[in-house]
Formats: sequence, structure tokens, C-alpha cells
Amino acid sequence: MALLAGLAVVAEIVLAVAGGPGAAAAGAAAIVIIGLLIARYVAGAEAIDGSYRRAVRLVHQREPSLQGWAAAVEAARESAAGFERVLRPELERLYAVRLADRHGVSLYREPERAAAIVGEDVFAWIDPRRPGYTGPLPPRRTLDRRAQSANYPPPIPDVVLRALVHRLETL
Repeated sequence: MALLAGLAVVAEIVLAVAGGPGAAAAGAAAIVIIGLLIARYVAGAEAIDGSYRRAVRLVHQREPSLQGWAAAVEAARESAAGFERVLRPELERLYAVRLADRHGVSLYREPERAAAIVGEDVFAWIDPRRPGYTGPLPPRRTLDRRAQSANYPPPIPDVVLRALVHRLETL
């Protein structure tokens, strides 16, 4: 900024010497307008709507629509694999953003502090250190009860899903 201010003063002197008072006045007006535009940019005006800056992304994926959330919850209610593969990554991302935004805690770098804030009962379900489900995938919505054998872990209880959402809202 000091360099730009110095250049502006030098340009104004050159305009006054070479062009007279009219050129000096036009140069001063141009310098003031450019200075205001730079100040507006630095202050962040139009940062979101005007594409002057890239959007800050805390996460590297797009936001799911409400239909996507309904499908994620349905997958979690159908099987443990559905929770682990579909809903858990989304909830983990939301918890990470909320903890960073409201509490200044990184879910990934400070899991002990995050667990203390979230609560151990809920944190166990979104703990990034927890290994993912690697078992066999259960059959997709079948009416045949014999296809749903004991080899597949039961789906996540609705009480747990409600607790995860409630705790996220209270953070």
C-alpha cells in the first residue's frame, strides 16, 4: 500500500508539471476512485456476490440437497453400512465445520477436545479415528426376511440419529 501511495504521489506531481492544474485534478480524481475501489475490495464488499474473490471452502464437496439428506438418512435407517458410507461422512463434515466455526476446535487434529465439547456418547458415532464398516453389504430393500441374516449388523437406531442431529443443533 505504501508503494502504491508513493506511485500515486509521483504520478500526481508528473501530471501537475506536464499537464497543469486540469491534468492534476483529473489525476487526483482517478487516484481517489482507484483508492476507493481497492479499499472496497480489501474490506470484502462484493466478496460473495461479485466473484472478485474465490469462495472460501471449508470442505471439498458440494452441499447435498434436501433430497440427498433424505436419501442419506434412509440409507442409515436401512443398514449400518448405509450409515457408515452415506450419512456418517456428511455428519462428520457438518460437525467439523460447526466445531471449527463456533469453538475453534479441529475435529481431525484435536479429537479429544472435540469429544469433550460434543459429548462422548455422540462423538463415538462421528469419531474420525473410528474405522469404517468393511463388512458385507446388506441386500437392498427386500421383502424376503431370510435375506436379512445375522451376518449384517443392525441398522443405526433412530434414537442415535436423533441424538446426532440434536447435538449438532446445540453446538
